[in-house]
Amino acid sequence: PTLFRSDHMAEIVTQGRGEVHRVADRARMHATFTGRAKDRTAAVDALATRVGRLQIVVAREGVTVESRRLSVHDAFDGRRRSGAEATQQYTILVTDLELLDNLIAELVTAEPSWLHGPVWDLADRAAPFGEAQRIAIADARTTAQGYVDALAARLGALVRLEDTSAVGGQVRHAVALSSRAASAAVAELSLVPEEVTVAATCSA
Repeated sequence: PTLFRSDHMAEIVTQGRGEVHRVADRARMHATFTGRAKDRTAAVDALATRVGRLQIVVAREGVTVESRRLSVHDAFDGRRRSGAEATQQYTILVTDLELLDNLIAELVTAEPSWLHGPVWDLADRAAPFGEAQRIAIADARTTAQGYVDALAARLGALVRLEDTSAVGGQVRHAVALSSRAASAAVAELSLVPEEVTVAATCSA
């Protein structure tokens, strides 16, 4: 907090923060599939065989492939070229969370080289963010009122407000899974929806 003189009036600058917690109603999974061979064409063919199983897994209501990113490059053993590698990275959105356990089990069975998630999210961030904004402003005003009381003065109207919020909310938890994990064990991981924290901060 800073106290300074401006146009013969004391101005107090304070920071406010508001947090709103909501249970996630959607999740994202990130999966990477890899194909290796002596040359790039064969590596892409090997990759296509692996991702073909994924297309079956994600072909259902409540599951959407948000992005696909392909990379094809030489592979090296130290400084010596040892062949070629093709990878494809997927971001998979799950809006029907009842499907999540089975989806993860089937993703593991598809044997990706890397699988990460779930990353929890909210379908609607606008409403909780608006609530967090109101809490942040009230927090800033409460802090200002404390300084005014200490000065035996009176708190006037708001002069200016600056939004200092980070974009989006904060995800509480995520679980990284090995492609070697047994599909039957997925149910034991207790992948229940976690709370997502939507935060707003301001300078007033």
